[in-house]
Amino acid sequence: MVRLEEVPDEEILRQQRTSAAAAAADDDDWEEEEESDAESDFSDDSEVSERGLALHEESVWERISALRDIIPPSTRRSIASTFNTTTSYAFTGSLLAGKLVWVVTTSALLVGLPFALAVEDESRIVAQEKEMMAQQQGAQHMLAPPTGAAGQQGQQGAGQYQAQAPAPQGLRPPGF
Repeated sequence: MVRLEEVPDEEILRQQRTSAAAAAADDDDWEEEEESDAESDFSDDSEVSERGLALHEESVWERISALRDIIPPSTRRSIASTFNTTTSYAFTGSLLAGKLVWVVTTSALLVGLPFALAVEDESRIVAQEKEMMAQQQGAQHMLAPPTGAAGQQGQQGAGQYQAQAPAPQGLRPPGF
């Protein structure tokens, strides 16, 4: 059979004794200070009790961990399970988001980039066709005799020239 025995912590007992002695000394100081109102308790920082020194050396994490005893175990368990569940969901969500970003970027590079290049080539070819059509029409206007004052000979000559000119066909890609 196991027997549990509580062993007092010597450091805590020493601190309690010194704080009790400091409290007794503070009570005596209080009476003296009532007599002389000119002195202030806060003006002299040279006398710091051990408790005050311990509070200054104590870190924030140590203070927060000391609050653990205030919260009941059932509440601590529910907080811990909520925290674990939340972190699990956050980790899973970030993992899925990372995979989704990977799929989207690789798909864009493998499918979207060649498609964008093909669309650009097509628009460039269309622009070239329009330019060639404009050049052909400009050449036909340059070769045609002027109409109006030249009489019927100019009109007949123009009609003959237009009948002989081949119809513009545009650009044909190779192989068609």
